[in-house]
Amino acid sequence: MTHDATFRFYLEEPLRTSAANGEHNFINLVVKVMKRAGFDPTFHRLPASDVPADGYSLSHMVNPPNDRGLVFRRVYHYPFWQIEAVAQRWQWDVARATFDPECASKDAPRFYRYWQNRLFGDAPQKARRDGFVYVPLQGQLGRERLFQACSPLEMIEHCLENDPKRNILATLHPKESYTRKELADLDALERKHPRLTVDTGNMAQYLRTCDYVVTQNSGAGFSGYFFGKPALLFGQIDFHHIAERVDMDALDKSFAKVATLAPAYDKYIWWFWQDQSINAGREDAEDKIASRLRRFGWPVV
Repeated sequence: MTHDATFRFYLEEPLRTSAANGEHNFINLVVKVMKRAGFDPTFHRLPASDVPADGYSLSHMVNPPNDRGLVFRRVYHYPFWQIEAVAQRWQWDVARATFDPECASKDAPRFYRYWQNRLFGDAPQKARRDGFVYVPLQGQLGRERLFQACSPLEMIEHCLENDPKRNILATLHPKESYTRKELADLDALERKHPRLTVDTGNMAQYLRTCDYVVTQNSGAGFSGYFFGKPALLFGQIDFHHIAERVDMDALDKSFAKVATLAPAYDKYIWWFWQDQSINAGREDAEDKIASRLRRFGWPVV
């Protein structure tokens, strides 16, 4: 064997302990694939330290520590996973892939209905459009980051300006930490515009009743597909294929178009999860894991 016979997982707690005890299904599958290739796993805490320059590693949700490292991450819901070279979803293979609804399985409608019910019960079947735009916010409200077309606060202002007939419902992420200035700026915007309401959480409730979703790249946009709700994206992300990607030079057209989108949600969800991701609950999961590792040059069979 010409390579180091170990590979490392870099994981936060309590995931590291769970994985070391063999209690995490997806990680167990990766271990089986690597053991067949002659590797033994070791489990380390994030942030990564004392990393061998030529060591193979898998890091959870953060960029790998060296050129041989990869990142793995849940694809929005269990048991769907992906293995990639970088943590940024908009740089993943699926983000660059072309979605062809004609290539979707005939099982797509059943698969879609199953996951609608599994994730949201009967709420998707009761979806309606009550005349408002749902704007799920993430972090750093006043800052325009590299993957964004504008700051989240500016995005809200664009909604108010370019969809003057609908109310705007913006929600803070319940797990984000916001500065006093961010909250004050958002409050000032709400007081200035009677059509704007700010809340926290309640994603499923608002997905069920909104007309469409506007977001930078929140996973709420992906969840909206299960309710048949189109998305307008002000940022880069992996699930952009059936969304409207904002044109900052023609915002009025972007907003007009998203309100009328009616893509094949069932075919897209099947393609995105069953074809492009690793379903850890399927018999072919180990084969797909091995294929992803080989995609990045790992010596597995």
